[in-house]
Amino acid sequence: MSLSHHHLNTNILPTLSATIPTPFPLVFSAPIVSFLSFISYSPLSLPSSPPIFSPFPSSLPTRKKMATAFSPSKFAAQPFPLNTTSQNNPLTIPTTASPFLGSTRKLIRLSSSSNLNIRRRSGTVVAVSDVVKENKSKSTLNLLITKEEGLELYEDMVLGRAFEDMCAQMYYRGKMFGFVHLYNGQEAISTGFIKLLKQQDSVVSTYRDHVHALSKGVSARAVMSELFGKTTGCCRGQGGSMHMFSREHNVLGGFAFIGEGIPVATGAAFTSKYKREVLKEADCDHVTLAFFGDGTCNNGQFFECLNMAALWKLPIVFVVENNLWAIGMSHLRATSDPQIYKKGPAFGMPGVHVDGMDVLKVREVAKEAIGRARRGEGPTLVECETYRFRGHSLADPDELRDPAEKAHYAARDPITALKKYLIENSLASEADLKAIDKKIDEVVEEAVEFADESPVPPRSQLLENVFADPKGFGIGPDGQYRCEDPKFTEGTAQV
Repeated sequence: MSLSHHHLNTNILPTLSATIPTPFPLVFSAPIVSFLSFISYSPLSLPSSPPIFSPFPSSLPTRKKMATAFSPSKFAAQPFPLNTTSQNNPLTIPTTASPFLGSTRKLIRLSSSSNLNIRRRSGTVVAVSDVVKENKSKSTLNLLITKEEGLELYEDMVLGRAFEDMCAQMYYRGKMFGFVHLYNGQEAISTGFIKLLKQQDSVVSTYRDHVHALSKGVSARAVMSELFGKTTGCCRGQGGSMHMFSREHNVLGGFAFIGEGIPVATGAAFTSKYKREVLKEADCDHVTLAFFGDGTCNNGQFFECLNMAALWKLPIVFVVENNLWAIGMSHLRATSDPQIYKKGPAFGMPGVHVDGMDVLKVREVAKEAIGRARRGEGPTLVECETYRFRGHSLADPDELRDPAEKAHYAARDPITALKKYLIENSLASEADLKAIDKKIDEVVEEAVEFADESPVPPRSQLLENVFADPKGFGIGPDGQYRCEDPKFTEGTAQV
């Protein structure tokens, strides 16, 4: 989704000195610091360390267990080739434009077992879509979703699309400022994963975070107000487009720098496991989803957190939203091995590739991955191959991508595909879906009106929620914020 540099972020890490357990070395890499910053808000009395530190002594797998339970060959014995016409050299990148990086590969249909096995059966792996076709003439009991589930998925995807389209209008009308990155085309991933979560489960997003927040239950009003910079926003107008956060809904933030949220997500998963196994909170089976893009997968935080999550069997799912472009850099040009899912087995966790333009396929994979995490079976890496319908941000004229490529993916619109599935399988009528469309249009219009009428934050809010007030600047002798002094902006206030 992005290259290794991105937008300025003002996040401040808390002091770690009081909470660093002795088994850790004194020098930390950036991901370790970010991970520890998440769990450092409440000091943890970690167990005494074995030769290799683990806060969960029983979770450190033996060499024998690793060989049987987390053998890379078990999850990716035969890596999917990028081009099935080149079977003798499966890692050869096609010289001609491929309509879809994964279109020549059959996607695995997950079994009901707890393991996400990738197996080659007579050279062909069955796709979820193939199973759907086979079952069309059978009873509706064989359908992948119920009517209620189908309508919920459709409504959430339509909300995401309509909301982002409205964001584009408001941005060009001057209602929003800074960078705004839209999610159009990728809705199947957010909906397919997040609608399976519990309220207590956590989501960590990127700078393309509006729709993730909406799927998790943050109201359209709160997200739109945040984009408008108003006090009624989910961050009181201080976060903006790239920093959606909601404690109530366990949305732990969007992050402007790529890879920045992965250590935070790993820390959230650590917290869940620590509560369950050390603090003995038996009902704590919370799962964390970490969303990030293909450009992030070449960064160090990604690899370090995969290692840590696999070592401690943390309840986390790493969701790669591979939209094939990192700003203006093609994924095929930037990555030595474009098959990101294969990096999972390298760390002893399942790696799965799925068509991210099909919400039903995504949902089937998500069920297994989230289920594994909730059962304490450890992390999963899921590569969702998708495509964004707009430029990298609303400031991007999107002139680098081939118009034919964009037209190809527009024809694979995930909302259109779900609508067709619902109607063909008698799960919904045209009238049902039109009613949802109308409802969502009203929700988005009302969100804009609410955001536009909401007040802007007072200047005093600038100095709230900082870890240490600037000495001699923020608060005066009378306990009031100095910036409230009318002379403050004139530069004549006594400081």
